[in-house]
This record gives sequence, structure tokens and C-alpha cells, in this order.
Amino acid sequence: MPTYVYEVINPDGTPGERFEVIQRMSDPVLTEHPKTGESVRRVISAAFISGKWSDSEAKRTLNDDKRLGDLGFTKYVKSSKGTYEKRAGDGPDLISSD
Repeated sequence: MPTYVYEVINPDGTPGERFEVIQRMSDPVLTEHPKTGESVRRVISAAFISGKWSDSEAKRTLNDDKRLGDLGFTKYVKSSKGTYEKRAGDGPDLISSD
């Protein structure tokens, strides 16, 4: 279901607090704040589209150690205090501050 952004309409007509509501596309547009009863209007905002350059795709790609190595990155993960183990890429297998 989509997430819609609404804003409170202040008595002088200026925009007030913004909040998000998850609604079906077939649900009627809200005219009152669900908690306070103040007048609200729906705000047009950019849609979230997951694709090749989205945040979710970047997280998926950067969490794949083999892919990171293929892209030329080296990834180290902290294994104990002052010690890091290589998980992807070139370089020493272990980095230690000792």
C-alpha cells in the first residue's frame, strides 16, 4: 500500500505539521488529522521507485562480499578489539592495531 504525505492547514492558511499515512489507493483522501481533528490536505511528493540506482539496490549490492571484490573494493569486518578480518577484495587477510 502507498504511503501518503499530509500536512495540517493552519487557521491562517499556511502549511503546518506534515505526517505520513499508509492508505489504499481506493481509500478517500483525508480531510482531518486522524488524532487532532485539524484540517489537512494531501501533499504531492516524489514516489519511491526501487530500481538499479535505488537505496535498496545499493544496500543489496554492498552487502554482497563477492560482488564488492569483483568491483575492486576491499571490505574488512571488525572481529575483536583492534582486529579486522578481510571479507572481500585484495589486501592483507588481517589488520591489527597490535
